[in-house]
Amino acid sequence: MATAACSLPHRCPLSLQLALLAFLLAAAPAADAWTGEIRGRVVCDVCADSAIGPEDHALEGAEVAVLCITKSGEVINYQAFTNSEGVYSVAETMPESDRWDSCLARPISSFHHHCTRRGDAHSGVKFTYNKQSGNSHNVKAFLYKPANVPLYCS
Repeated sequence: MATAACSLPHRCPLSLQLALLAFLLAAAPAADAWTGEIRGRVVCDVCADSAIGPEDHALEGAEVAVLCITKSGEVINYQAFTNSEGVYSVAETMPESDRWDSCLARPISSFHHHCTRRGDAHSGVKFTYNKQSGNSHNVKAFLYKPANVPLYCS
Protein backbone atom coordinates (compact mmCIF):
# COMPACT_ATOMS: atom_id res chain seq x y z
CA MET A 1 0.00 0.00 0.00
CA ALA A 2 1.50 3.27 -1.13
CA THR A 3 1.16 6.38 0.98
CA ALA A 4 1.89 9.97 0.07
CA ALA A 5 5.42 10.85 1.06
CA CYS A 6 4.41 14.04 2.81
CA SER A 7 0.79 14.98 2.40
CA LEU A 8 0.60 16.90 5.68
CA PRO A 9 3.44 18.91 7.23
CA HIS A 10 3.11 17.29 10.65
CA ARG A 11 3.61 13.86 9.06
CA CYS A 12 6.80 14.81 7.14
CA PRO A 13 10.13 13.78 8.55
CA LEU A 14 12.10 16.74 9.91
CA SER A 15 14.94 16.22 7.43
CA LEU A 16 12.50 16.50 4.50
CA GLN A 17 11.01 19.71 5.96
CA LEU A 18 14.49 21.22 6.37
CA ALA A 19 15.45 20.27 2.83
CA LEU A 20 12.26 21.89 1.51
CA LEU A 21 12.93 25.04 3.55
CA ALA A 22 16.52 25.24 2.24
CA PHE A 23 15.28 24.85 -1.34
CA LEU A 24 12.68 27.62 -0.90
CA LEU A 25 15.21 30.01 0.64
CA ALA A 26 17.71 29.36 -2.14
CA ALA A 27 15.06 29.85 -4.82
CA ALA A 28 13.65 33.07 -3.32
CA PRO A 29 14.97 36.24 -4.95
CA ALA A 30 17.28 38.03 -2.55
CA ALA A 31 17.34 41.81 -2.35
CA ASP A 32 20.92 42.85 -3.07
CA ALA A 33 22.19 45.40 -0.58
CA TRP A 34 23.67 48.64 -1.91
CA THR A 35 25.69 51.17 0.08
CA GLY A 36 26.21 54.76 -0.96
CA GLU A 37 28.15 57.64 0.55
CA ILE A 38 28.20 61.37 -0.13
CA ARG A 39 31.00 63.47 1.28
CA GLY A 40 32.34 66.97 0.99
CA ARG A 41 34.09 69.81 2.79
CA VAL A 42 33.14 73.19 4.20
CA VAL A 43 35.88 75.81 4.21
CA CYS A 44 36.28 79.38 5.47
CA ASP A 45 37.37 81.43 2.44
CA VAL A 46 39.27 84.00 4.52
CA CYS A 47 40.10 86.36 1.62
CA ALA A 48 36.65 85.87 0.00
CA ASP A 49 38.36 85.19 -3.34
CA SER A 50 36.30 82.05 -4.11
CA ALA A 51 39.47 79.95 -4.19
CA ILE A 52 40.84 77.65 -1.53
CA GLY A 53 44.33 78.80 -0.58
CA PRO A 54 46.82 78.50 2.29
CA GLU A 55 45.07 81.24 4.30
CA ASP A 56 41.77 79.33 4.32
CA HIS A 57 40.77 76.80 6.94
CA ALA A 58 38.27 74.03 7.56
CA LEU A 59 35.02 74.85 9.32
CA GLU A 60 34.15 72.46 12.12
CA GLY A 61 30.47 72.08 13.04
CA ALA A 62 29.07 73.52 9.80
CA GLU A 63 25.66 72.07 8.90
CA VAL A 64 24.95 70.55 5.48
CA ALA A 65 21.67 69.11 4.18
CA VAL A 66 21.59 66.34 1.59
CA LEU A 67 18.33 65.47 -0.15
CA CYS A 68 18.19 62.34 -2.31
CA ILE A 69 15.53 60.78 -4.51
CA THR A 70 15.71 57.00 -4.79
CA LYS A 71 15.10 54.87 -7.88
CA SER A 72 11.71 53.96 -6.37
CA GLY A 73 10.78 57.66 -6.01
CA GLU A 74 11.23 58.01 -2.25
CA VAL A 75 12.65 61.33 -1.02
CA ILE A 76 15.19 61.04 1.80
CA ASN A 77 16.58 64.03 3.68
CA TYR A 78 19.90 63.81 5.56
CA GLN A 79 21.53 66.27 7.95
CA ALA A 80 25.29 66.27 8.51
CA PHE A 81 27.81 68.32 10.47
CA THR A 82 31.46 68.76 9.59
CA ASN A 83 34.23 67.27 11.70
CA SER A 84 37.41 69.07 12.81
CA GLU A 85 38.78 68.75 9.26
CA GLY A 86 35.68 70.37 7.75
CA VAL A 87 34.47 67.09 6.24
CA TYR A 88 30.84 65.91 6.28
CA SER A 89 29.55 62.54 5.19
CA VAL A 90 26.21 60.76 4.81
CA ALA A 91 25.95 57.07 4.02
CA GLU A 92 23.23 54.47 3.87
CA THR A 93 22.76 50.83 2.98
CA MET A 94 19.53 49.95 1.20
CA PRO A 95 18.18 47.51 -1.37
CA GLU A 96 19.69 47.97 -4.84
CA SER A 97 16.20 48.72 -6.23
CA ASP A 98 15.85 51.67 -3.80
CA ARG A 99 19.31 53.19 -4.26
CA TRP A 100 19.87 56.91 -4.69
CA ASP A 101 19.12 58.25 -8.16
CA SER A 102 19.84 61.96 -7.76
CA CYS A 103 20.78 64.20 -4.86
CA LEU A 104 21.12 67.83 -3.81
CA ALA A 105 23.70 68.89 -1.21
CA ARG A 106 23.52 72.38 0.23
CA PRO A 107 25.12 74.29 3.07
CA ILE A 108 22.77 75.29 5.88
CA SER A 109 24.85 77.20 8.42
CA SER A 110 28.27 77.86 9.85
CA PHE A 111 28.75 78.38 13.57
CA HIS A 112 32.24 79.85 13.23
CA HIS A 113 32.58 83.24 14.93
CA HIS A 114 34.01 84.94 11.80
CA CYS A 115 32.99 82.86 8.76
CA THR A 116 29.20 82.93 8.68
CA ARG A 117 28.32 84.31 5.24
CA ARG A 118 27.94 81.85 2.39
CA GLY A 119 30.53 82.53 -0.26
CA ASP A 120 29.12 80.31 -3.00
CA ALA A 121 27.13 81.76 -5.85
CA HIS A 122 24.89 78.67 -5.78
CA SER A 123 22.85 77.49 -2.84
CA GLY A 124 23.52 73.82 -3.52
CA VAL A 125 24.97 71.18 -5.79
CA LYS A 126 22.69 68.82 -7.72
CA PHE A 127 24.09 65.57 -9.05
CA THR A 128 23.12 62.17 -10.35
CA TYR A 129 24.34 59.38 -8.09
CA ASN A 130 25.73 56.71 -10.39
CA LYS A 131 28.41 55.14 -8.18
CA GLN A 132 28.68 51.42 -7.58
CA SER A 133 27.93 50.09 -4.11
CA GLY A 134 30.62 51.01 -1.62
CA ASN A 135 31.92 54.04 -3.54
CA SER A 136 31.66 57.68 -2.48
CA HIS A 137 30.48 60.71 -4.42
CA ASN A 138 32.58 63.77 -3.56
CA VAL A 139 30.82 67.13 -3.62
CA LYS A 140 32.80 70.30 -4.30
CA ALA A 141 33.69 72.32 -1.21
CA PHE A 142 31.17 74.79 0.16
CA LEU A 143 32.69 78.16 1.04
CA TYR A 144 31.82 80.61 3.79
CA LYS A 145 33.44 84.01 4.01
CA PRO A 146 34.03 86.44 6.85
CA ALA A 147 32.00 89.62 7.24
CA ASN A 148 35.27 91.58 7.20
CA VAL A 149 38.11 90.47 4.94
CA PRO A 150 41.58 90.87 6.54
CA LEU A 151 43.85 93.64 5.20
CA TYR A 152 46.55 91.17 4.11
CA CYS A 153 44.13 89.83 1.45
CA SER A 154 44.13 93.08 -0.52
